[in-house]
Amino acid sequence: MVVNLAESDEQIIECFSTISQLRPHLKKENFAEQVRRQQQDGYQLAFIKVDNQVVAVAGFFISESLRYGQFLYVYDLVVDENVRSKGYGKDIFEWLVDYGKSKGCNVLRLDSGVQRFDAHRFYFRQRMKIASYHFSLSL
Repeated sequence: MVVNLAESDEQIIECFSTISQLRPHLKKENFAEQVRRQQQDGYQLAFIKVDNQVVAVAGFFISESLRYGQFLYVYDLVVDENVRSKGYGKDIFEWLVDYGKSKGCNVLRLDSGVQRFDAHRFYFRQRMKIASYHFSLSL
């Protein structure tokens, strides 16, 4: 399976229908603009396309912290609901792991909503562990 990084506005917009299943608040008319702003801070959008349709998307960035050193953080990871359980999630996840290793990362991290039980089962199958609680406060 080929994973590509979205570089053009056209590629970014092609990812919208899949990523909006995870992030339904997003609007197509300003999606490319928002991704472009985030890319200025290192955000990247990876995708798998099959038969001219984006079937999996991962939004991520590489950063560094005192705790982890260099790490890859996944903000968004979604497989189109119409083609789940066909291995696309595993393919893009393994690509993220390999990409992180190739960039010198020690850890792959992500947060997952407490209600996303199917996603949690997938992450456990990928050998991930619950490493901490993530707390938030709306401002």
